[in-house]
Amino acid sequence: MAFNAPSLKGRALRLLGQREHSRAELERKLGPHEAEPGELARALDDLQAKGFINEQRVLESVVFRRAPRLGAMRVRQELQAKGLAPEAISQAVADLQATEVERARDVWRRKFGAPAEDPPTRAKHMRFLAGRGFGAEAIRKVVKGAWDDDGI
Repeated sequence: MAFNAPSLKGRALRLLGQREHSRAELERKLGPHEAEPGELARALDDLQAKGFINEQRVLESVVFRRAPRLGAMRVRQELQAKGLAPEAISQAVADLQATEVERARDVWRRKFGAPAEDPPTRAKHMRFLAGRGFGAEAIRKVVKGAWDDDGI
């Protein structure tokens, strides 16, 4: 009994069933499985025409999943890695920057919960938030306690 490898469309649907993928991601992942030139492009064109591949859904999915834990810079990198349109990425990042301080505060609060007692600890807090992709101004406001003084 011979084993038939799944078609490119089948492979793409399996990947799309796991999570949203951009066309560029699918091209990168499925390229090695293409038997004849143009076969992959035709399969992806068909899936895109049927609404299985939707760049806006990919963008919204990444922002929804990653923004609560990451800063705008890190989300931008992830969106760029997915090969999404630069204009869409810029708009999503601009929207995220409006809530950057609040999101950084939430991440900081979950990780540390209390203000730093000394400069080395404060530096550790700042490095943590920077590693998560938050901007310098948001990090300063959160770590130094520049937001409302009602408490953390």
